[in-house]
Amino acid sequence: MPMVDFLTDEEATAYGRYTGAPSRADLERVFFLDDDDRALVDRHRGEHMRLGFSLQLVTVRWVGAFLEDPLDVPGVVLDFVAEQLGIADASQVKKYTERTKTRFDHQWEIRRSYGLAES
Repeated sequence: MPMVDFLTDEEATAYGRYTGAPSRADLERVFFLDDDDRALVDRHRGEHMRLGFSLQLVTVRWVGAFLEDPLDVPGVVLDFVAEQLGIADASQVKKYTERTKTRFDHQWEIRRSYGLAES
């Protein structure tokens, strides 16, 4: 049976991670939080929780996977999401990873809410 490659080596290497900063057009298209997203995000208390949750949400849309470190995103992504949430100090997102289980709970919630399969 012949082997079929669906991704180039470059695409396979890039899968599941940011390979650079998204363009402004990509930010506005993929990283925009619509009303459904905001309703889900707004269930969480604390700016650091809403921002961290949102970063996981937009990241899984963009790279197709959750990151090992959910805060390992380009600065333009962090700033774009924080601006949408009205968060003036995006650096407080560092508190998001203080409790390890939080990111996994949020990944589960995002998967369930958006019908994503667990990889």
